[in-house]
Amino acid sequence: MKTLSLPSLFVLISFFLGAIQLHVSNAQLNATFYSNTCPNVSAIVQNVIQQALQSDPRIGASLIRLHFHDCFVDGCDGSILLDNNGTLRSEKDAAPNTNSARGFDVVDKIKTAVENSCPGIVSCADILALAAESSVSLSGGPSWNVLLGRRDSKTANQAGANTSIPAPFESLSNITAKFTAVGLNINDLVALSGAHTFGRAQCRLFSSRLYNFSGSGNPDPSLNTTYLATLRQICPQNGSTTALANLDFTTPNTFDNNYFSNLQTNQGLLQSDQELFSTPGAATISIVNTFSSNQNAFFQSFAQSMINMGNISPLTGTNGEIRSDCKKVN
Repeated sequence: MKTLSLPSLFVLISFFLGAIQLHVSNAQLNATFYSNTCPNVSAIVQNVIQQALQSDPRIGASLIRLHFHDCFVDGCDGSILLDNNGTLRSEKDAAPNTNSARGFDVVDKIKTAVENSCPGIVSCADILALAAESSVSLSGGPSWNVLLGRRDSKTANQAGANTSIPAPFESLSNITAKFTAVGLNINDLVALSGAHTFGRAQCRLFSSRLYNFSGSGNPDPSLNTTYLATLRQICPQNGSTTALANLDFTTPNTFDNNYFSNLQTNQGLLQSDQELFSTPGAATISIVNTFSSNQNAFFQSFAQSMINMGNISPLTGTNGEIRSDCKKVN
């Protein structure tokens, strides 16, 4: 009988502990929340995303990022979707989101389709959670039963978005602290970072690694030199700061475990990616190695970590509301 390596055991133990913790702390969300009131909601969401992917292969990654950036700011409450109004300062204008977060038009299309089928029932926060799952499963990744029952916030927190969302140029210890602050552990951190197996990033988010890392006047020493040359072609020193590079240069639109293999060859795009493998003595290294060698272990952990993230401080019961338009409070 094959024995599990220690990293694999750690992943499995974290998986089961997470499942136990989930059951205790989030009884209010459940996978069958809309089974009587909007039974086709998952299919409706999936159909809209499937269509959107035909013309925009990066939309899946963009949608999962919206859910992530929503959940890290006062919980998964759809606050990232609210536009500015007289009193509300939109999270869309916070530094991690401005000229960067995208996919809002697809969320609106999903909301319209859901409202046509079941008016006034499904929250925008739940649409983001369902869209994240569909985006992953339609791109070759795992499926999971999305827990539902979140309600929508009536406020946004732009200042919180500026401070709570992990940044691509932060140290591993800072990013770990931001995950810990919302109840997520190091296994969640590595698994959820694996969402960078698809999607793009703008040059401005990593160009310092190519030319002047930490003010040294030199490239990031943890960057593979061949990969460095490729990235410098995409992002010349005085070129466009918004030009796009693939987060995973091997299979840019497929959800797989190549992201972790790239880290092992020093070909992670963002500083926050490569740090998972290149920070000396970090507990993340063994998890990267496990996910690189075992895609199934990554998929299982990713699905569980998405559920864990989706459980951050939801509004339930009579708190919040069900927005009829995701961009504005009722």
